[in-house]
Amino acid sequence: MQRANTPWQALPGPSLRWRGEDTPYSDNFDDFYYSSDNGLAEGRHVFLAGNDLPERWQRHRADRFVVAETGFGTGLNFLLTWQAWRARTRAPHGPRRLHYLALEKFPLARADLQRAGAAWPELAPLLTELLAQYPQPLPGVHRALFTADEVTLDLWWGDIEAVLDDLGHHRRPLVDAWYLDGFAPARNAAMWRPELWPKVAALSRPQATFATFTAASAVSRGLAAAGFALRKVPGFGPKRQQMCGQLSSPPPLPALQGTPWDLAGPAQETPAQVLIIGAGLAGCHTAAALARRGIQVTLLDRGAVAAEASGNAQGVLYTRLSHRHSPLTDFALASFDFASRQYRAGFSAGTLVPGADGELCGSFHQVADSEELARMAPLLQALPQLAQVLDAASASTVLGVAQGSAGYWYPNSGWMSPPALCRHLLRHPLITLREGCGPIRLQRVDDAWQALGAEGALARAPVAVVAAGTQCGELASLEWLPLRAVRGQTTQLPPLPALAALRSVLCHSGYIAPATAEGHCIGATFTPGDTDPELRCRDRVQNLEQLAAALPAVAAPLMDLADTDLPGKTGWRCASPDYLPLAGPVPDRDAFVRDYARLRDNARTDIARVGSYVPGLYLNTAHGSRGLTSTPLAAELLASQICAEPLPLEPELARALAPARFIIRDLGRNRI
Repeated sequence: MQRANTPWQALPGPSLRWRGEDTPYSDNFDDFYYSSDNGLAEGRHVFLAGNDLPERWQRHRADRFVVAETGFGTGLNFLLTWQAWRARTRAPHGPRRLHYLALEKFPLARADLQRAGAAWPELAPLLTELLAQYPQPLPGVHRALFTADEVTLDLWWGDIEAVLDDLGHHRRPLVDAWYLDGFAPARNAAMWRPELWPKVAALSRPQATFATFTAASAVSRGLAAAGFALRKVPGFGPKRQQMCGQLSSPPPLPALQGTPWDLAGPAQETPAQVLIIGAGLAGCHTAAALARRGIQVTLLDRGAVAAEASGNAQGVLYTRLSHRHSPLTDFALASFDFASRQYRAGFSAGTLVPGADGELCGSFHQVADSEELARMAPLLQALPQLAQVLDAASASTVLGVAQGSAGYWYPNSGWMSPPALCRHLLRHPLITLREGCGPIRLQRVDDAWQALGAEGALARAPVAVVAAGTQCGELASLEWLPLRAVRGQTTQLPPLPALAALRSVLCHSGYIAPATAEGHCIGATFTPGDTDPELRCRDRVQNLEQLAAALPAVAAPLMDLADTDLPGKTGWRCASPDYLPLAGPVPDRDAFVRDYARLRDNARTDIARVGSYVPGLYLNTAHGSRGLTSTPLAAELLASQICAEPLPLEPELARALAPARFIIRDLGRNRI
């Protein structure tokens, strides 16, 4: 979905009426969301039985089974599928993971989802988990992980044709079973257009099935023309017939369009082992994402876990807002929403300890530009759980300390301890950690990557991920990466009575979070190109002065500490020129320069050639000062790419994070 430079806003929800307390009716399409007699029985009959589920799970030989639904609605079909998945008898060689894709243009509000779900007491435990992971109504894809059942839900909020195009961008079949569940063709014609069925077929794996409640002749003709063998079976309740079918004639791949440098060759087999270099937030989140998929991970670090840029005692979940879409804003919001939901799940499960490992206590960000706040306030009214504009008095209330500035309140933000989070992520039996390795280099040996230390081989795997921050350029001939190191110094304050009432995070030109037993971690300075590792008095004073300016009421006790030898930490953020991370496969730079050389003459030239990538080598770096926010989603992106899964980002955003983007830009600007 191409949204760059278009006005930013939430997606509109549906216009609803209710029959009784819990049966929703769509005014948009003049129809009920499901049978008002027995929605559960209808879903099981039409979609699960229509696709021969769960019986097919016993015969399926791949590790993953993918269901796609055109129309998420109340989430009923997803909950029924999840319930059947949880209750299944797992076959020895059957799928271990369920991946559910759902497309919806008018997402229900969380409160309406909860109200509809009250009609299904037997699904209440699953609905509670879904509500906890339910995303904001922002256009794009939103991933939810239900790790106990190895279920992944991707909610694609947007128009069906644009979503199908995005899902098909990588030219790989993904789906094993389709639930075609828009409102009736006569009332929602856009969901049943003939031009959609070839896109559905192109996304279907061999022998993929579909089921739908309708038996409309126009739909049956379109599906048959797209390569599906159809059969009509008895419908549910008063419906005499419904359609089911199976892909019998997979369509040919369409011709390449534009300059598809982000596309690689055929998907590789999912590796049994992966090697990761760098045990900061990026490396630890990547290790956890791969281990969740049953992959054995060896994680190496030249020093210790979270000892470098990920080593601050407290870090904040940041995001950014803008009145216009851009890759920077859209990724910031998508990653913020995903990260906060993941951390909240960790606290709810008891694997993260509130107050010690972090706390999602909300954060307030000072904004001096009153025009910006006035422009954003009406846009945020539909997204109160994302952000709100607060005046100084309201900000003082949520913070617990006097505040003189207006700004943004992010109720789902907060702070985390990066070292504690990294240790939590590594508590998995499939992850092996080796610290204190000293300088590491990578080399390709036969069909595997080998990590070498001063005393020889450290580890070997068919796939390697480099997540070593500013040291990435020193590994595996990656000197061409446009990475820069930005020095930052934090200061550790003792618990201060003047700040005891602080109950949320305050972000100004620096940040402060509520105190832990050790006090407050404040900071941080920002000095690109500075290589001094020593703690500096002037940086400590700068941190204190910035906080004193943001909280004038406590300036005196803060500045009394200016001459105190307070503890702190220096580190180097790894940043990129466009402030976006580098997450994706490593390009073969020489091949890119050769294959896309004509971009030097005209950056808009179409070169119908896929990119050449270094076999089995990936990057996850340059998260700057927002690693707590961006690394969870970047790790999911990498794991999905490595395993040839549906991606948790739209193609536009995946391209914006791809390391190869810098080669393409430099060619287009005739710099190389």
